[in-house]
Amino acid sequence: MPIYSNTQQNIAEQLSTEKINISKWMDWKWQLRNSIKSVEQFESLLGIEMDEKYRKKIKETLRKFPLSITPYYLSLINSEDYSNDPIFIQSFPSPKELDISPHDMEDPLAEDKDSPVPNITHRYPDRVLLQVSNTCAMYCRHCTRKRKVGDVDSIPLKQEILNGIEYIRQTPVIRDVLLSGGDPLMLSDDYLDWILSELRTIPHVQVIRIGSRMPVVLPYRVTDSLVAMLKKHHPLWVNTHFNHPREVTASTREALAKLANAGIPLGNQSVLLAGVNDCPRIMKSLVHKLVENRVRPYYLYQCDLAEGLNHFRTPVGKGIEILESLRGHTSGFAVPTYVVDAPGGGGKIPLNPNYLVSFSTNKVILRNYEGVITTYQEPDSYESTFCDRKCADCNLQLYLNDAEESRAIGIEKLLADHDRTISLVPKKNERMERRDSER
Repeated sequence: MPIYSNTQQNIAEQLSTEKINISKWMDWKWQLRNSIKSVEQFESLLGIEMDEKYRKKIKETLRKFPLSITPYYLSLINSEDYSNDPIFIQSFPSPKELDISPHDMEDPLAEDKDSPVPNITHRYPDRVLLQVSNTCAMYCRHCTRKRKVGDVDSIPLKQEILNGIEYIRQTPVIRDVLLSGGDPLMLSDDYLDWILSELRTIPHVQVIRIGSRMPVVLPYRVTDSLVAMLKKHHPLWVNTHFNHPREVTASTREALAKLANAGIPLGNQSVLLAGVNDCPRIMKSLVHKLVENRVRPYYLYQCDLAEGLNHFRTPVGKGIEILESLRGHTSGFAVPTYVVDAPGGGGKIPLNPNYLVSFSTNKVILRNYEGVITTYQEPDSYESTFCDRKCADCNLQLYLNDAEESRAIGIEKLLADHDRTISLVPKKNERMERRDSER
């Protein structure tokens, strides 16, 4: 059972007219109903007082980009040094959000241009993003979809979601569907169950993924009933969004454990944010905490060119530096792929330190994480299989179905439920030979 801290108790008492206990605090719907949406409420709950001039600038920011923080996430802020706190920086508005640089874009990833029908983004050949919610438990200051999230007038209607599902149904190349938003876990269990059930009726959809920040900002949303519902729709993957080690708490550990114990593979997508996690020590601590909780670090994103995010952006070299501090210095599965999501909709481009020093026709020169220079000898003779696109004549074994683990013979073949053989006929059986000759 997560700890109910004094800070959480104080916040809960101020937000409620009644004295509440831990069960009320852990009610995710109570958390949403009591989200912090004003500067004054924020100051009151944390017992801090901002400069009046600064407060005025914050309110100017809120006219364009709203404020919404769950009481749970608010309780993690260090009020003694809030201006440098990574929780505060990610959740509380900054006047810098109104500084729009010439390179900033409303839709930096061109998701709207790659949208064949509303709420579908089809960028990669075999997978699509289905936007099922435009609302989030918290309004993250670094959100790349600032143009949509928080817009109460553009929440997808059920018919719009059905139109998106129909597009998937009519496009057989799609094998992977990512539910995104907003946050899909803002939907009720029943509504999300309906969406997943509809997708599961499509034969060519092999994998469904859910992208959610709920385990970070509102871990109480991961209820037993939610997990039981999700478990029905395997293979199902969940990617979450931890950016800093302090976001890993007793409550988030419990939420992640519920999902992992239900057989749901977990991944994490971090964004490289100036003043939050642009430090090799911080990122190493984060990935270690993630893998300890059965979450695979998946992506480390370079911050997008969305409007108002310029103060969060770091040079690409900072991301390379962080990868240098991870590769070889920790487990390989704890190292995320560092990517730039190409402006204009070019998709994710992986970036890595340069480990290839040089090469010739028969030798490759490499370096390792320590700076050791080594060679790899190429094969003396290699003849690649010539591909003329005539797969029927290829000398490679192009058997792409699952391999059979057993082959029944004799009486065993007749007893096996998986084999359709109904009789065994000896060779040179006169009756069978007569049948063949009469055909």
